[in-house]
Amino acid sequence: MRWPSSTPLATTAWATTLLLLSLSPLPTTAQLHHYARKAGLLYYGAATDSPGQRERANLQSTYPQYDAILSDPLEFGQTTPTNGMKWLFTEPLPNVFNFTEGDIVADLAASQQKLLRCHALVWHNQLAPWVESTVWTPPTLRAAITRHITAVATHYKGRCRAWDVVNEALDEDGSYRPSLFYTVLGEDYIKLAFNLTAQIDPAAKLYYNDYGIERPASVKTAGAKRIVKMLKDAGIKIDGVGMQAHLHADVHPTAQDHVDTMQSYLALGVDEVAFTELDVRITEPVNETKLEWQAEAYTNVATACARVKGCVGITLWDFYDPFSWIPVTFPGEGAGLLWFDDFKKHPAHDAVVETFKAIAAANGNGTTPCKNKRKRTVRKIGAVSP
Repeated sequence: MRWPSSTPLATTAWATTLLLLSLSPLPTTAQLHHYARKAGLLYYGAATDSPGQRERANLQSTYPQYDAILSDPLEFGQTTPTNGMKWLFTEPLPNVFNFTEGDIVADLAASQQKLLRCHALVWHNQLAPWVESTVWTPPTLRAAITRHITAVATHYKGRCRAWDVVNEALDEDGSYRPSLFYTVLGEDYIKLAFNLTAQIDPAAKLYYNDYGIERPASVKTAGAKRIVKMLKDAGIKIDGVGMQAHLHADVHPTAQDHVDTMQSYLALGVDEVAFTELDVRITEPVNETKLEWQAEAYTNVATACARVKGCVGITLWDFYDPFSWIPVTFPGEGAGLLWFDDFKKHPAHDAVVETFKAIAAANGNGTTPCKNKRKRTVRKIGAVSP
């Protein structure tokens, strides 16, 4: 059963969006990033993979329509390499580094003047086989983590607006995941990763990133706050919390849920929060009603991020349904992004645009793009501050 949008924030935002969509023709031009900026966000972006990884997934390596959408500066102002900076690709053999896959996306971001979110330095998944097969001791694992982060963070120094330093360290019950990193080093591996990355690239925003941490009462949200407190208490730099936001159209957080959760992270002293891997999957078959639920989930995220001063942006976990991880991971579910297989937009795309337009108009910013993100500290729609 779908969660009702019972809070005034969610109800008002969704009703406003539906009214705007009913009174005016749907926009047909690229606008997500453009109107996100007007609504006060720093960016609206999309993750992507390199052509080489498309080929390995038995997908075409050339998609002119895809590349045109990704490169449009009005649609996306930020990108993240979905896989290319993970350990499997960057250090396939001990002390043998290969930055080819990550560089493709980093170079694309630079050439298109997009902000780059680098992902991810330490994660229990997609490790090189040698990492998983090695019998580690605390000293040898610390040395391996240090070597890996030093090489990767140094290579991308100055190019990453933000780093997902540690990814998915929490289990479903909010306790630490029993990864090889935690099994050998305990929570010290998190301290090591953040401390080292801060030394190597002090200008980058350093994030803890996870899924299932979007609801205020979630045990994983409590776990994420515990990690932030642990780092803060140790005097180690952590700038932000990344909420992956892999959501479901049937059951999803309200806008107020998102606001309350973000406020709880910001109250711990981090500078910012972001939605880092957004998608909203649908149980097949896809129909109009489910697409409406999906649009509500997407607009809840947009509304909440625009209302919270510290929410800097939203990143889709790719934007084209055939490139989504969802059908493989969740059989019988899909259509989680904003473009269908034929490159037609989901209704959620224009619903998000209309949401941003309404917020921008309410803020007196309906015609001029936001030139300074600090403008977001003054809002006419009732900004929520940490």
